[in-house]
Amino acid sequence: GTANLTCRVDQNDNTSLQWSNPAQQTLYFDDKKALRDNRIELVRASWHELSISVSDVSLSDEGQYTCSLFTMPVKTSKAFLTVLGVPEKPQITGFTSPVMEGERMQLTCKTSGSKPAADIRWFKNDKEVKDVKYLKEEDANRKTFTVSSTLDFLADRNDDGAVVSCRVDHESLNSTPQIAMQVLEIHYTPLVKIISSNSWPEEGQSIILTCESKGKPVPEPVLWTKDGGELPDPERMVVNGRVLSISFLNKTDNGTYRCEAKNPIGRNSTEYVLIVHDVFNTLLPTTVIPSLTTATVTTTVALTTSTTTSATAISTRDPNALAGQTGPDHALIGGIVAVVVFVTLCSIILLGRYLARHKGTYLTNEAKGAEDAPDADTAIINAEGSQVNAEEKKEYFI
Repeated sequence: GTANLTCRVDQNDNTSLQWSNPAQQTLYFDDKKALRDNRIELVRASWHELSISVSDVSLSDEGQYTCSLFTMPVKTSKAFLTVLGVPEKPQITGFTSPVMEGERMQLTCKTSGSKPAADIRWFKNDKEVKDVKYLKEEDANRKTFTVSSTLDFLADRNDDGAVVSCRVDHESLNSTPQIAMQVLEIHYTPLVKIISSNSWPEEGQSIILTCESKGKPVPEPVLWTKDGGELPDPERMVVNGRVLSISFLNKTDNGTYRCEAKNPIGRNSTEYVLIVHDVFNTLLPTTVIPSLTTATVTTTVALTTSTTTSATAISTRDPNALAGQTGPDHALIGGIVAVVVFVTLCSIILLGRYLARHKGTYLTNEAKGAEDAPDADTAIINAEGSQVNAEEKKEYFI
């Protein structure tokens, strides 16, 4: 830096002015240079002012400078020049790459030549770390200081790729701190996670299991197993890199699927329990049309008197009885059919007994008048011509 020294006199009767250094060496006497030092230059010289400048100021220039006005007696004025020691660019030591997860790391940031002593602060990804050690030592010149700070922590996988910086603050840096940075490289075992494409797998569907593995160094291709052994059906269970695809799921696919990843640091695995569910059927509302069941039995006697019997059983189901049901009631239909069959059988039995009884009566009446006939022709004539028999001929309808 450059220091400017100015000495002014309000009233001067042509008296000389002089600047001298801490060693009492004359620098300038009026406008005349007295000390051979190229760093010292005259800025302004008059009867009322003497100004000089000192460039490339060093710590040896620090001290008390004197401006003298040569009157009787000599008058003097003093100015103390304070020189700041600019700290050197900091350096971070103690880092060896790579660092294994769980190992202890000690990083030291050091800077020298500061006056007064500089301040050191640590940051990790722009977040300040407070728990650090600070050490200040005086340099051999007994004017400047060497400052160091140590950051102590355990290596963690989350620190991989983190930027650790050491910042030196000092009043001589004009709000522009000096910074040293170190990028951390942490090696760690793989972290494994399985992601499923189907949260509710059913029979006949497909599922995709993705094995995500993160580690440093990068893990090798993953290994898929089922229930501690190899995949049982390579045709349906296809492995493509980190992805396991299973098509046409069935109950035999139930089990524990394991994904394992490894790198030179170690290995890790995770499991996924697959449960294949039954296909879920949704029963849609069904409209049942009422059924009509008819049974007819007809018997005809081809004589003068004929009898015809018809029995009909009709079962009609109320359409409103099934409102709101989701399917046909098989028990109800079976009951109706049984009733119809039972009624039909009973009708047939009663009809048969009735016909059998009346048929005998008809034949008995028809033979009246022919019992005493000498031959068949006479019996027929007597039977046909008998008024008694004609009156008894009747027809029965049921």
